[in-house]
Amino acid sequence: MLLPVTVLSRRAYAVKVIGAALVARAAGSGHRPIGSELGVPASTVRGWLRAAATRLEAVRVHLLAVAARAGVDRPVPTALGCPWRDLLAALGAATVALRERFGGVGVLGPVTAWQVASACSGARLLAPGWPPVGPPGGATPVAPDAAGSAAGILGRVMT
Repeated sequence: MLLPVTVLSRRAYAVKVIGAALVARAAGSGHRPIGSELGVPASTVRGWLRAAATRLEAVRVHLLAVAARAGVDRPVPTALGCPWRDLLAALGAATVALRERFGGVGVLGPVTAWQVASACSGARLLAPGWPPVGPPGGATPVAPDAAGSAAGILGRVMT
């Protein structure tokens, strides 16, 4: 099934609502305040945060690889000391790289960071088994010696 970039697979809320919850978590909020602020049940927000927490580093590496492939000479964001904020920094880098490469306006209007997250994950940002191990989307690796490892991807991003 083909889903628009405004939603995630098997989620009843738009990706911008889920993204707002992740941003609030990166700012230090818990699931109950986030849920009341967004008008979403706290148990739903807790599920989103738990699903995201199990893969923060893997998603960050995936988004940095997307940014490296889409952007020319894009710097890697500096570590912010918090895995949640590091993930958001990587999403920002991927968003900027994709906007510079393809333009900032799509069919649905301005391209948002959460639309980029949805598109880069194939609408599976919170789905089990995502992100896949190895380079994203079967893209051709730059250096054949480090093709499948996350360290190899980060090494190419950082050089």
